[in-house]
Amino acid sequence: MASPVHESPDTELIGVSYIMPVLNEASHVRAAVQSLLEQDYDGPFEVTLALGPSIDGTTELVEEMAAVDPRIQVVANEVGSTPAGLNIAIRASHYPVVIRVDAHSVLPRDYARIAVATLERTGADNVGGIMDAQGTAPFQQAVARAYGSRIGLGGTPLHVGGAEGEAETVYLGCFRRDSLLRVGMFDEGIKRGQDWELNRRLREHGGSVWFTPELKVIYRPRPSLSRLARQMLSTGLWRGELARRYPAANGLRYFAPPVMVLGVTLGTVLGIIGIVQAALGLPGWLLLGFLAPIAYLLIVLVAAAPVARPDGVRVALWFLVVLPCIHFCWGVGFLLGYLKLTTNISAHTGRHP
Repeated sequence: MASPVHESPDTELIGVSYIMPVLNEASHVRAAVQSLLEQDYDGPFEVTLALGPSIDGTTELVEEMAAVDPRIQVVANEVGSTPAGLNIAIRASHYPVVIRVDAHSVLPRDYARIAVATLERTGADNVGGIMDAQGTAPFQQAVARAYGSRIGLGGTPLHVGGAEGEAETVYLGCFRRDSLLRVGMFDEGIKRGQDWELNRRLREHGGSVWFTPELKVIYRPRPSLSRLARQMLSTGLWRGELARRYPAANGLRYFAPPVMVLGVTLGTVLGIIGIVQAALGLPGWLLLGFLAPIAYLLIVLVAAAPVARPDGVRVALWFLVVLPCIHFCWGVGFLLGYLKLTTNISAHTGRHP
């Protein structure tokens, strides 16, 4: 069992360090930081922003926020990657509890209070909850719907919720600082999926990762199809890389998108050959290959039907585009990563402006 998180028997609340890597997030970072400053946790805290080389005005924005509030400090993340920024922010912070924050996320006011209390109650090394994707425009709403559906991102508790208990990984995370230092913090060679890999090491070293649905964090999805495609391709690519590195630590759900991509692609190719066969007067039995893409299309249509009722037709129509984008980009990326078919995997971060 890990040690209590209170600093003394006088029930003084322990200090919390919020850490956030920031790169080209001018549209979201102010709301993310404001949600930290408005936490109802009564213990001392600090906000450390690891600023990457941004080109959209983020640099000026975070420096302005730090200038007017001494609780905010900005440290340079010249590498620009997420794991490098997280480690730089951890080293620059001071308190025994470290809460990871994403610039696309907005923490509810009770997040830190619940997270610290859960660390104390469970003795876990990391506590986290649900990524509650919410959009402000029809496209983002469609992406949020896909994230929150079992067919979208696999139905894991961090996306769709579930019972409290030990978990493989969680969204963001509220960590014991000494646990992070014990396992070597984030692996800076892993540009995406570094949270899963860190949680794997925590569990490997005898620690525990705890999921609680009480922690629900608003997340703003990518606002365009091109940015979503890049994000999903990078995420799938790194997931494939991690599946190859750690084969014993992967569930079957990770292989569903690449199997779907292979099945639909092969079925389509066979169906086209069947058309050629029929045109030449040969038996066109390969036309049966079209059953694979038709079956997938039906699955997407069935999944989109419930979306139209609460969110409207525009969101449902975008959902018909978003869901295949997520499946195919993630699945293709997984195959590239798993089969080592990319020449420079470190360049795939999914964090382009």
